[in-house]
Amino acid sequence: MGKPRKPCQPRKPRRRRSRVTFKRCFPPVADAHTRVLVLGSLPGEASLAQQQYYAHPQNRFWHLIGDVIGVGDLPTQPYDIRLQTLLAHGVGLWDVVAQARRDGSLDSRIREHAGNDLVALIESLPNLAAVAFNGATAARIGMKALGRHADCHPVIHLPSSSPAYTLPYAEKLRAWQALGVWVA
Repeated sequence: MGKPRKPCQPRKPRRRRSRVTFKRCFPPVADAHTRVLVLGSLPGEASLAQQQYYAHPQNRFWHLIGDVIGVGDLPTQPYDIRLQTLLAHGVGLWDVVAQARRDGSLDSRIREHAGNDLVALIESLPNLAAVAFNGATAARIGMKALGRHADCHPVIHLPSSSPAYTLPYAEKLRAWQALGVWVA
C-alpha cells in the first residue's frame, strides 16, 4: 500500500519582500542669505522623475510661494530661474526625509525613512530667521529631528501644497502669507 499520507497543512504565507526602492531627496537649495527655510517631506513621483522640487502640475507650492514673494508668474518660469528667484528672496528649500521606501507619492506611505541633518543645515545659515514645514508629515518628522533646536527660530506649520491636501487655495495662501515677514 505505501506510506500513510500526512494530513494537509496550510502553507505558511511567504513574506513578500518589498519591491519599493528607496527614494532620495534632492540637495538643499539654500545659501548664506536664506532667511526662511521651507521643509517638505520627500519628493513625489513627478518630482523624482523630473529631478525638480514640486514638479507635479497640481502641487501649488510654486503658486503659493510666488504669491508670498510677489512674483506671480513664478510657476511659469524655468526651474533654474525659480530656484534663483527663491534664493534672491531669502527662501531656501529642502526635505526632512533623506531617503525612504514609499509606494507612490503620498506621505502616508513613507516607510523606513532616514532623516536629513536639519540641524547642520540650519546652523550653516547665518541669516536664517524662520523654519517652515510644508505639511503635517514634514512638521512631525522635522520637529522630531530638530529637537531643542526648534526653539532657536520661529517655526511655521503650513498647510501642505500637495493636491492630496484639499484645502482651498485661498485658505492655504492665507497661512503661507505668514512667511512674508521674512522674505524680501
